[in-house]
Formats: sequence, C-alpha cells, structure tokens
Amino acid sequence: MTKPLFAIYGAYGHTGRLVAAELLARDAELLLVGRDAAALDAMAGELDAGERVRTRTAPVDDPAALRDVMTAADVLIQCAGPFAVTGAPLATAAAEAGCHYIDHALEPHHVKAVFDTVQATAQRTGAVMIPSLSFYGGLGDLLAGAVADGIPGIDRIVLAYAVDGWRLTTGAKNTATLLFAATERLTYSDGALHAGYIEPRNAVFPFPPPLGPRTMIAPFPSSEVVTVPRHVPVRNIDLMLSASTFEAEDAFESEDIDARERSATDFTVAVQVMREGDSVAGQLTGHDLWRAAALASVEAAVRIAEGRGPAKTGVLAPGEAFAAEPFLRALERRGAFTLTLPGKESEHA
Repeated sequence: MTKPLFAIYGAYGHTGRLVAAELLARDAELLLVGRDAAALDAMAGELDAGERVRTRTAPVDDPAALRDVMTAADVLIQCAGPFAVTGAPLATAAAEAGCHYIDHALEPHHVKAVFDTVQATAQRTGAVMIPSLSFYGGLGDLLAGAVADGIPGIDRIVLAYAVDGWRLTTGAKNTATLLFAATERLTYSDGALHAGYIEPRNAVFPFPPPLGPRTMIAPFPSSEVVTVPRHVPVRNIDLMLSASTFEAEDAFESEDIDARERSATDFTVAVQVMREGDSVAGQLTGHDLWRAAALASVEAAVRIAEGRGPAKTGVLAPGEAFAAEPFLRALERRGAFTLTLPGKESEHA
C-alpha cells in the first residue's frame, strides 16, 4: 500500500521545519514546497531522510505549479504567511485538485474567504480543508468547543491568550503588521458575524493563578469569530491577547534568532463560557507556541491521511472536523501543553 504524501508549503520557514520534523518522526513521506529551490534542496539535505523527502518549486503566483503539487500530494500543510497574500491561491488549488488542506492562518478575513469561496468545490472533489489549525485560532477554537460541550444557548464566550517571550518570524511580523493596520475587523455579536471599524481597547482578563489578572488588547483579530460559531451555539465572542506580548523589546526584532531561542515562549489560552449568569472555564498552558502549532496541524493531517478524519468533506472549523476534547488530549499526550477542563483533571496531573 502506497504511503500518503504530505506536502509542506513554506517548508523552510520556522513552522515548516517543525512540521517536517514531526512528520518524519511519524515515518511520513514529505514533499517540501516553496518558491526558493536552493532553500528547499538545502533543507532536504539537512533532514537527511533519503527518498522520504522530495522537493518541488511552486511560487504562489504560478497556478500550474501549484496544481502539480496538489495533484501529487495527499495532504497539504500551508505554513507560509501572511495568508492574506498566500492563502487564496493555495486553498483554491487544493480544493480544485481534491487535496486535503490545513493551514496555519490566524487572519479572520482569509479564513472567512476559504469558507466562502471554495466550500462547494472542496465538497465536490472530496477535499477536507481546515483553515487556522494552528496556535492562534485553532487551539482557541478547539478549547472553546471542549469547554462549551453540551451547553445550549451560550450567551458569550471570552477567549484570552496570554503569551510571554513570543519572538516573531518574518512571516509572523508581516502578518501582525497587516492585522493591526486593518480598519475593517470581523467580530461576532448577537449571533452574527459583522465587519467594520472597531476601536481597540484595553481590558483585564482574570487568568487563574499563578498567572493572575492581565491587561489585554481587545478585540484581538483572530479567526475564532469565524470558526467557533460553526460548532458552538453562542451569541457573542470576545477575543483578547495580553498587551505585554508586543511590549517585549525584541518581539519584532527577532527574525534571525535560532530555533532554541524562538522556542522560549510561555503561553496560556483560557476560555470562559457564560450562560444565564453562570460561567464555566478551561485553559491550556505550555511552552513553545510554535511547536504546539506544528503538532496540531500534523495531528490533523495524519488523521485525515489515515482515514481517521471527519466524516464529511469541505471546509471545516477545527472543532467541527474533530471532537475537541479528544483531539486536545492527543496533543497533550505529545507534550504540546497541559489541558484543564471543568470538572476534569489534566492527563499530566
């Protein structure tokens, strides 16, 4: 039986390298894809995995090259941001070729566009497409689904990220610049998605000890406003990011640091689910958000390739494609984070 082929777009970036290493650890066969042939060949040599690793050059503005990649691969993991630039060509090519697709986007406009533009095509060709299965966006979506499981008629979900020591790559830096300069934000309130200018504000979120209350940026422009309502019955969603995340002196000046330094992050993702005056909460805490993101996308890609993916095809939210708590528990067992859900102990306890 032929092994599935996993294509990684943006393979020689930091996230792409982590994805490649994790897939090789699971004995997968890889197709490294990007626009720089020399960088791809150098990476293949570094991985030193022989015939298990191939390379192919495919710029985002070359539809024929992208089509060849999607025809050859069983699953594509898209790691090259900003997705406002790279997202549409790759998602379109994957949907048309019936290639399963996962991306690391957090940009809500891109995620909404994938649902709006390629849903019918993906359903017709049999592709499973999961945008935003990464740290920002994906883990929040899954955590919201796990905490809210079985709760009807939710008034509000507050989803808060506290991140210390985040050092942005070139792609992340470009993404952050575009996101915070955007004047049209997507928000979710009164049971509907809205687009328009929103004045950013500071808020305080009561993270559990030992973290404690943190000053937050709100609203944080992430994709949960698009994805969470697809599988959780909620009327309002608030997204927040710790203000200190971008106050670190070298957060935006860290493009050339090594992988060990870049891994030195601490994070907490917390969810409050509110209904009729009551609330329940859950969180996940860990180190190295980049590795957590890579583990999430690889876990999904492997499940899909092995026939353990969602029962339906088309574009799906992370928590729509997979049962949220079991998926998060699988990542916890691989060391991505520690998960705490209401009334349940972490498997690391």
